[in-house]
Amino acid sequence: MSLPSAPGWLPCSDRSLERGDPLPGTAGYGERWFLVEIDGAWGAHAFLQSPLDPALARALVTRIESAGIRPLAIRRTGRTAHQRRAQTEWRWAAVDARVGHERVHWGVVTDPADLLQVPLDGATGAPSTEPLICVCTHARHDQCCAVKGRPVVTALAQAYPAATWECSHLGGDRFAATLILFPHGLYYGRVTGAEAPDLVDAYLDGRIEPRWFRGRSSLPNVVQAAAAFARANRGDDRIDAFDYSSWTESGGVHTVSFIHGDERLAVKLAESLSAPLLSTCAASTARPVREFELRSITPG
Repeated sequence: MSLPSAPGWLPCSDRSLERGDPLPGTAGYGERWFLVEIDGAWGAHAFLQSPLDPALARALVTRIESAGIRPLAIRRTGRTAHQRRAQTEWRWAAVDARVGHERVHWGVVTDPADLLQVPLDGATGAPSTEPLICVCTHARHDQCCAVKGRPVVTALAQAYPAATWECSHLGGDRFAATLILFPHGLYYGRVTGAEAPDLVDAYLDGRIEPRWFRGRSSLPNVVQAAAAFARANRGDDRIDAFDYSSWTESGGVHTVSFIHGDERLAVKLAESLSAPLLSTCAASTARPVREFELRSITPG
């Protein structure tokens, strides 16, 4: 798939890179996730416009979202159209990405209607200690996700075939290629195929790769940004190096407190709105987005 080439037109991810949109603090929110293998074409909504029966898909999405859980469609990469049409099993994964509760449970059904009976907490699933890599390739949601996500998922499927999946919309199309690493729910953006395996290697070593890190899905955006400032200040890229303890706001200035080893840190940051921008390839109305600026990092 290629992007339009009208004179002066740039895809949203190229515009974002040209503007220098900051990555930290932009991860979509999700404490718990429920992933369903839908091995076929996805429309703009990966569940409702898919090989699943529309009524079943609506009921499934309603059930998941009503429980405060994020649904995510997944599929293997490199499969032929015939292989996708021949799906006879629907794997699912229940993911808890909350700090201190990280886990993945896998299960499978042979009738997609049975997905409506699967406990969303993974109680009937098999626990897994392996990472789960999901790369957004959702072309019908935004072309950038497919064009830039495809080389990334191909490279990762070669390096980590069992762990790698294509996935539906994660959010932040302007940061394509985007991916998330479970169970910790670590969001990354502007990843390339050449860089992606090193990023996962760091994850397996318990580290964050700050160059492409957007934030952790179980934390609010303000806390994500504050953690990024603290990590850069202390030069510590361990995943759990900064234990979030509190967050207050006064007069547009946020104070986020962390415990870092034997020290307590107070990170002050200001929130502002960017100039109006087109955040997706399909957007027709420019709107501002939230941005964060570091004010100070002090003990306490």
